[in-house]
Amino acid sequence: MVHIRDLALPDFPLLLAPMEDVSDPPFRAVCKANGADLMYTEFISSEGLIRDAAKSRQKLDVFDYERPIGIQLFGSDVDTMGECARISTHAGPDLIDINYGCPVKQVACRGAGAALLRDIPKMVEMTAAVVRNTPLPVTVKTRLGWDDTTKNVEDVAERLQDIGIEALTIHGRTRVQMYKGEADWELIGKIKNNPRIKIPIFGNGDIDSPQKAVEYKNRYGVDGVMIGRASIGYPWIFREIKHYVATGELLAPPTVEERVAMCRMHFEKSLEWKGQRAGIFEMRRHYAQYFRGLEGAKQWRTRLVDTNEPDEVRAIMDEIIAAEPVLVG
Repeated sequence: MVHIRDLALPDFPLLLAPMEDVSDPPFRAVCKANGADLMYTEFISSEGLIRDAAKSRQKLDVFDYERPIGIQLFGSDVDTMGECARISTHAGPDLIDINYGCPVKQVACRGAGAALLRDIPKMVEMTAAVVRNTPLPVTVKTRLGWDDTTKNVEDVAERLQDIGIEALTIHGRTRVQMYKGEADWELIGKIKNNPRIKIPIFGNGDIDSPQKAVEYKNRYGVDGVMIGRASIGYPWIFREIKHYVATGELLAPPTVEERVAMCRMHFEKSLEWKGQRAGIFEMRRHYAQYFRGLEGAKQWRTRLVDTNEPDEVRAIMDEIIAAEPVLVG
């Protein structure tokens, strides 16, 4: 088993990446149903939390069926991050995660997320403040470095372990790369095999198939993998990887009935958590992925995004099953 302090995870755990405007409780519910072992909230702005912003407060919602679950924080001020660790602890997660990897301009240009890779002393100070302000395990997600000339994650891993983090997830790209090009796992593997490193090391970036998950497990020796974009509209990626790890066999892709059932579960959870208006609106970004490759998928998606009525959404989903569309790509 893999341990983050007293939190026991199965061998080679599969983690759901925190993704802004994606990994909310409804999305996490379908990923958990398909085998995600550890999940995180969307990242939460420490400044928003201190200001008691409604959106930031709502992101603190965690539910027992999601456990183990971590709350992920980002920010640029050391004291504010420490205070937000205290606030987040009261929401009842199993751990607190710090985001030192988000590359988007709105975050990095404010001195948060991946920007801290250019100021390691401040990163260390901020991490220490979070560790001091929560009794929960603290973990970190980061990148290889700011750019190709400053891949400093080896130093980061050792220094953050020394001040008390209990697991590290590394995305195999620099901040400058954003999400372009192929993720480089060589440095991730080097850190995992560093004899000074005792905490679990999880790899992230480009895991989009069971074969790749197992290949990277064997090649780089990571304790587990974090999956992000490949799970959007396809939460079955978790069960498919687990089955392949256990048996060496590939599962058949989900049937039309399974696709509709999972999309329906996601939809109902969205209504339940967000209310009808927001729940319907925010589900629209997911339909194309759930029904990708099905014959007639474009017309189904168009109808689903054009309605504001829950019963009409449910009726369209029933129609999809009745039409018995085939997988064409």
